[in-house]
Amino acid sequence: MPEETIMETLKHIRSATTVAVMTLVLLVPLGVSAQANEPAPDAQAAQNDQDPPGRVARLNYIDGSVSFQPADERDWVDATLNRPLMTGDNLWTDENSRAELHVGSTAVRLGEKTGMTLLEVSDRAVQIRLAMGSLIVNVRHVDDQDAYEIDTPNVAFVITQPGDYRVDVSPDDYRTDVTVWRGRGDVTGGGSTYTIVANQVATFTGNDRLDHEVSQVADNDALDAWASERDRREADSDSGEYVSSNMTGSEDLGSYGDWSYVAEYGYVWRPAGLAPGWAPYRFGRWVWAGSWGWTWVADEPWGFAPFHYGRWAFAGNGWVWVPGPRVVRPVYAPALVGWIGGGPASNRRVGAVGWFPLAPGEVFIPAYRASGIYVNRINTTNTNVTEARVANFYKAAGSGTSNIAYANRSVQGGITEVSRDTFVNARPVGRNLVEVSAKESTSGLVSQTAVVEPSQLSRLGAGVSAHQPPAVVSSRAVVAVRIPTAAPNASGQGQALVQRSQQSPEAVVRQLTPGQRVSLSPPPANRVLHSDASATITEQGSSGSVEQTKPRVWEEQGTPEPERAVERRPEVRGASRSAQERGHTAVKSNPPAPARTPSQPRAKEEKPEYSSWHPQKAAASSHSSTQSHSSSSTANTPPKK
Repeated sequence: MPEETIMETLKHIRSATTVAVMTLVLLVPLGVSAQANEPAPDAQAAQNDQDPPGRVARLNYIDGSVSFQPADERDWVDATLNRPLMTGDNLWTDENSRAELHVGSTAVRLGEKTGMTLLEVSDRAVQIRLAMGSLIVNVRHVDDQDAYEIDTPNVAFVITQPGDYRVDVSPDDYRTDVTVWRGRGDVTGGGSTYTIVANQVATFTGNDRLDHEVSQVADNDALDAWASERDRREADSDSGEYVSSNMTGSEDLGSYGDWSYVAEYGYVWRPAGLAPGWAPYRFGRWVWAGSWGWTWVADEPWGFAPFHYGRWAFAGNGWVWVPGPRVVRPVYAPALVGWIGGGPASNRRVGAVGWFPLAPGEVFIPAYRASGIYVNRINTTNTNVTEARVANFYKAAGSGTSNIAYANRSVQGGITEVSRDTFVNARPVGRNLVEVSAKESTSGLVSQTAVVEPSQLSRLGAGVSAHQPPAVVSSRAVVAVRIPTAAPNASGQGQALVQRSQQSPEAVVRQLTPGQRVSLSPPPANRVLHSDASATITEQGSSGSVEQTKPRVWEEQGTPEPERAVERRPEVRGASRSAQERGHTAVKSNPPAPARTPSQPRAKEEKPEYSSWHPQKAAASSHSSTQSHSSSSTANTPPKK
């Protein structure tokens, strides 16, 4: 054997062994807690501190030139659809560009020349730094423990009720406009706190001392109209009958497939228009992301929820996605797959990395640092499995003596394999497949992780962008009411963005203490957009307290959301949700969705998205061309692939 080949083989073995040992060490706490009956309260709190968040943001719409900067990276790259976004990540929309991201049921929409940072995306908070530009936020539900905050250079806006909001930050001075179409929020800045209610626009200028002006909501502009169309599209989706609206990415399922009942699994979703040879986790790429390590980024326009929640099964003559229990807030996973090859014990070709989708009921064991409580949650919220089965599986897998028969490993064409070079450099998988023989599909150990070290390209996931924001976007400080906390990285280490920044000369976050509450003078009552009910507010004036009648806000924080047809930019229909989705985030199963009549599923020709997405075209075109669509396309049409 040539000396170069021997050295290369030894290098792979040493690298794989190192990663495997690190993974085993990181999972020791998980093994103890997973097998224990019930950890002590203080131990449980310590375990939860090391767990990654149960939710992330998803970049699901790009129009024009949108750039992305991963947390702790200096380079800006072209943003890609379906990229999971997490604490510390940055986005920039260039001139004549727009973008949309979702965190569960909450939609965040960026106008042109907008720079934002996700200060925190966690189970408890969504906190955004808006350095400049325009942001429209649709919050469909606020739990009692939820925090939604938008921080600007001179004020911090805390959303306290579900509703529709817009925040505009000027690029060259201290001016912030806060618009509330529906809902209620508190603005803190300059030592004072102001409450803004429905149909109000408040303008704040200055820094340490603020001047403010209140007016009524103005006529819609192009960004408002686009956001309304996006809201309508989400309201038309029927996926809420089968999965929680808090499942990030579920809003796209109704446009690209249909739901049906399969006796073995219950209600399943089947994507339409699949090319021959399609399999789950085949058209996309692998990136290294934050707390989770190796993460799948799909090419399919619907490719988020089915690859980060639930399980895949081969039923009848094709693949179906099985969402599992309909829970209030399912736990996000970077990829629900079993890995083959790459490890020192593998007898497969050196350097090849293979995987297959986990089937319903099969247990997912994270490769990243996590507690046993987390492992139970990520499994029981994504497939029908008991905690006892999860603990037994981990015990068997840890001993190395298990003989688990993975269902999808034996499905013809179910395994996808690429070279290590393709895998580690975030290259498109579908264009760089390695043929898997029948013998190889049944040989080799199945592991819980890909024992491959990431590269710089793994972290960036795309080439350097030609559209980078002005320097002020990165350096401009904002004020905040709460201090954001960062999730740990894949090895369990993490530090808050604000703590790192405050040690540098240019801190990006400065904490404020909520100040004296100031009542805003109501705008002239020249029109009323909401007249269903009224509430009384008090204006403090020189002549004493004067009671004013204002339209009632949408709902009190944490109370059930009423069924409604609310007029806003213009009318937007809101979908009602079950009681289990209102007021808390506990994991609870819902009864199965009612059977649908044959006339209910929309015909394929009624869904224009079907004809605009073809996986074989996506595989043949360059990756960059799949990420955006023409600005001339209609607002309610998904990005062209």
